[in-house]
Amino acid sequence: MASTLLPTLLPPVSRAVAFLLRTPPKPFRSHHPLFRSLPASASSPSTPPTYHSLVTMASAGIPARRDLLMLGIETSCDDTAAAVVRGDGEILSQAIASQSDLLVKWGGVAPKMAEEAHALAIDQVVQKALDDANVSETDLSAVAVTIGPGLSLCLRVGVHKARKIAKVFGLPIVGVHHMEAHALVSRLVNKDLDYPFLALLISGGHNLLVLAQNLGEYVQLGTTIDDAIGEAYDKSARWLGLDIRKGGGPALEELALEGDPNSIKFTVPMRQQKDCNFSYAGLKTQVRLAIESRNLCTDDIPISSATEEDRQLRANIAASFQRIAVLHLEDRCQRAVEWALKMKPSIKNFVVLLLTSMLGPA
Repeated sequence: MASTLLPTLLPPVSRAVAFLLRTPPKPFRSHHPLFRSLPASASSPSTPPTYHSLVTMASAGIPARRDLLMLGIETSCDDTAAAVVRGDGEILSQAIASQSDLLVKWGGVAPKMAEEAHALAIDQVVQKALDDANVSETDLSAVAVTIGPGLSLCLRVGVHKARKIAKVFGLPIVGVHHMEAHALVSRLVNKDLDYPFLALLISGGHNLLVLAQNLGEYVQLGTTIDDAIGEAYDKSARWLGLDIRKGGGPALEELALEGDPNSIKFTVPMRQQKDCNFSYAGLKTQVRLAIESRNLCTDDIPISSATEEDRQLRANIAASFQRIAVLHLEDRCQRAVEWALKMKPSIKNFVVLLLTSMLGPA
């Protein structure tokens, strides 16, 4: 079956609107029934379960607060994860199966390999989450599952598992937008965090700046138009011949500590663009050209075998890249704060969520 990305819940902001800021970006609600876009398969139940969103759960008759007991399933990228959470935010259990060995073998996330790993792990991970919480499927109020954005092949594994549980035990399904969940997890940790708040979401495959006005009501101020910062870190780390078994981001950051961040004059992306979008494709190209122009044989000589001079050159490239990558984040965040204050003068909190170890898709 061909891999197709599921639609996301975050519509793009008009570039003209973003530039002029005469009309604020239009708010939207997050209860799109994305499950209906999934193609049927032999393993799908003949009668689909009832689908809900975070916003419509109350109207569906699902119990509120502590009486709510949710099983959450996440398979959007390279980790198979499940958790059992009460409605008041208490996490009863969580289980994760990592694909770190596959990341090293394939130099990143290989969607087909990741799908197969999810399929092998999903039953065991879900059962462990239930066992650790000392509950069974009959105790659940609903099943929540990530429906996008993410790798389609991987998402389907979690969705099919959720559909199966919902069918057998007569449970509703709550479709969760991956990035919405990340934005809202801050309220799980800090229960005093009130709406509205501004959120910067940073991951291997996505960068988003979102004004959260209420549950299910968001204004997307900026998004990734080509490559996210995690992808840029990952590719740069590989081009520099680093050991990325623990992630491209940590490896590059460690090497950057040895370098001079001002030694190479990389250009900050999109300084002339008056919006809040992110672009790291050009910075990746600058890194590649810097490596080539200095005749660094990073493909044949890993960092562990590099000469002292070679290692210093690589460290300078890493440090210079990291400085510009962060400056780009700062530029977009500064503009987003200005926009958010114009739209919601009462806003007081800016939440930053680092979602992965910055090892982007292959």
